[in-house]
Amino acid sequence: MARKPVIEATDLRKEFRLGEQIIAAVDGVDMEIQASEMVSIVGPSGSGKSTLLGLIGGLDSPSSGSIAIDQVEISSLNERELTEIRNQKLGFIFQFFNLIPSLSALENVALPIQFSKKGQFEPDQRAKELLERFGLVGRLDHRPGQLSGGEQQRVAIARALANNPPILMADEPTGNLNTEAGQQVIDSLKQVRDDFGTTVILVTHDSLLAGQADRTLTLVDGQFIS
Repeated sequence: MARKPVIEATDLRKEFRLGEQIIAAVDGVDMEIQASEMVSIVGPSGSGKSTLLGLIGGLDSPSSGSIAIDQVEISSLNERELTEIRNQKLGFIFQFFNLIPSLSALENVALPIQFSKKGQFEPDQRAKELLERFGLVGRLDHRPGQLSGGEQQRVAIARALANNPPILMADEPTGNLNTEAGQQVIDSLKQVRDDFGTTVILVTHDSLLAGQADRTLTLVDGQFIS
């Protein structure tokens, strides 16, 4: 029996009104992503990559079409139900890190565990294990301003994994980094896939980094061309 995809989008569409004109940022997208797969989404600026990621992650609602996460159709869920899906199923990484400046690396990673209803991890122990896994053993007590851009993004990856989500969504995670730091972040994402069996969806403008995923999807004018 064929495996069911962990993420499935069918005829997905997101429209915006610009004056009298209707712009389709995402225009009838179909996609399937399997568990433990690392998929990159590439395309020129304005092609709809971040909009698509927001739809898949339940951060925005589609104009039409459907999105299912682990067989649960999320398009029609209310905000409370969507929040529960995001908390249980998804981890998010963004271009600008979004770390809390006044907290140490350890405290930043431990924070979502403290707010989790699962109670499956001891916050400081889990945070320490994740940070050490991503080569930050000597940086646990450092605040974001004391870390390099690459180190901050690895802290952000650890934080996204704090509650062990099965799906990790990364929107231009190397966009503010130099080539070496960007490669370290991609290596960390591959490590996440290999060690935890996490499904990773990566939006990037960098075709060299995107090519290291299991599969690359190219989005142009809101539609996949390959």
